[in-house]
Amino acid sequence: MDVITAKTAGFCFGVKRAVDTVYEEIEKGGRIYTYGPIIHNGEVVAELKNRGVGIINSPDEIEDGENSTVIIRSHGVEREVYESLEKKGIRIVDATCPFVLKIHRIVREEAEKGKHIIITGDKDHPEVKGIISYAGDHVSVIKSTKEAEEFKEMQGKPLCIVSQTTFNSTKFKEIVEIFDKKEYSVNVVNTICNATFERQEEARVLAGKADCMIVIGDRHSSNTAKLFEICSGLCSNTVFVQTLEDLVSRNDIFSESTACVGITAGASTPNIIIEEVQAYVRRDDI
Repeated sequence: MDVITAKTAGFCFGVKRAVDTVYEEIEKGGRIYTYGPIIHNGEVVAELKNRGVGIINSPDEIEDGENSTVIIRSHGVEREVYESLEKKGIRIVDATCPFVLKIHRIVREEAEKGKHIIITGDKDHPEVKGIISYAGDHVSVIKSTKEAEEFKEMQGKPLCIVSQTTFNSTKFKEIVEIFDKKEYSVNVVNTICNATFERQEEARVLAGKADCMIVIGDRHSSNTAKLFEICSGLCSNTVFVQTLEDLVSRNDIFSESTACVGITAGASTPNIIIEEVQAYVRRDDI
């Protein structure tokens, strides 16, 4: 059985940077918190908890800023969160992915020019919530072509379209094409990060030739969910697993006719989990 693991599987630059930042702060000592899970991976978050790192979801959860450090998660946070933490005198270490910070700057500048901001993505995702906070009073979140078709221009207001960094690149293109056909005054800035685009393209190629696809990642990971969506659309025998234990329980996906197994993983998946899955699939008695 041929086992092919995507070259792009595992931690992306922004995730690695965020996790490394937490470990660096642990070495410095003091009370350390992350604002929300530092990344969307339960195993990583549990390991950090064992090292004494707490998680807060509101600035009000910290009463005294003395000797406390709050690390901003890779997805970023709302503008108001920074302001509240600063007022409390809490030391802030910003581990927001640089690609996300770039979107904050773009929407802030475009909103100041009087544009209506459109974000392609999930309105409930922490990254999108953070982007919205910089987008001014006129902002819409669109995640489907249906919503794009139903969008009504606001009094001839010019538009600026950006995207959640982990949004499906094909879907983003389809949504932009809908706005182009409506002949709105639109400035399109493709803010899907290169790591996401490359990961999705590699997943498409791999799923197109595999008899079985394994997508590894946390259930709360947006980019992993997009990989599963892509792979399952091309390979009907696709499974979403978070750990090796999940895969063991789905051993029925393998058969004597399985000649090629493809493996990919979300940007928040540690290499050790990918390696465990690889080793298991390559066993002679599978």
